[in-house]
Amino acid sequence: MLDSPRAPRVREAARLQQRAARSSTGLFLLEGPASLDEAVRWQPAQLVEVFVTDAARERHAELLDRASRHAPLTAVSERALAAIADTVHPQGVVAVAKQSPVRLEDAVARAAASEHPLIAILHEVRDPGNLGTILRAADAAGASAVIVTANSVDPFAPKVVRATTGSLFHVDIAVGASTIDAVEAAAAAGISVLAADVTGEDLLGLQDEGVLARPTAWLFGNEARGLDAATLALADRSVRLPVYGHAESLNLATAASVCLYQSAFAQRSA
Repeated sequence: MLDSPRAPRVREAARLQQRAARSSTGLFLLEGPASLDEAVRWQPAQLVEVFVTDAARERHAELLDRASRHAPLTAVSERALAAIADTVHPQGVVAVAKQSPVRLEDAVARAAASEHPLIAILHEVRDPGNLGTILRAADAAGASAVIVTANSVDPFAPKVVRATTGSLFHVDIAVGASTIDAVEAAAAAGISVLAADVTGEDLLGLQDEGVLARPTAWLFGNEARGLDAATLALADRSVRLPVYGHAESLNLATAASVCLYQSAFAQRSA
């Protein structure tokens, strides 16, 4: 059993809390049995190693048995696991997994070929919780891909991974492309680009036109600044969510969830 937080393997895994280490190794951390279960179900080949406490081994015996068919289990003490984990209570399980980003062109091509083509393009989204929630909403709405453009938060950061609740393993994720390249790739594949912006046309008006039923890539901007004029100009149309109450606005993740689901409803009703 690895007991010391200063053990080399413990310290090596703990480094994956930092973006530089994730970038150089191509690895990331999965915390908790729920995230591990999604990895085992959907992308077991991505697992590298699973650190587990004795108590967790007893509580999650069946899950860990399945995980052990794909990656070695390493016994650690509670204090060693605490050094690896980003959370205060990692529930006795932290796994190391390989990142599996998809090339922009491949992600868009697969989305275009799907029954209900739907993509989220994220422009300089910086908040881990927002990115994770949008990934989860995109997955739930049946989107095929999420394109995380340059200058956005790392989708493999621990807080993002936790916020996805496993959806990280269900959709194609393209990382690091410019927003221009992402929009051009969508357009070349015959996918309309709709920019979510408070100055845009009313969402329900576009729905009545049948716009939302078409193959769609939603473009979402930075939490504080939204989309600048040059980036807005890349889209085919800009769209605003109507606010019927007195709220000043919706936060990014909530607005993105509504937009993605409206497209999902329209595509399936067409």
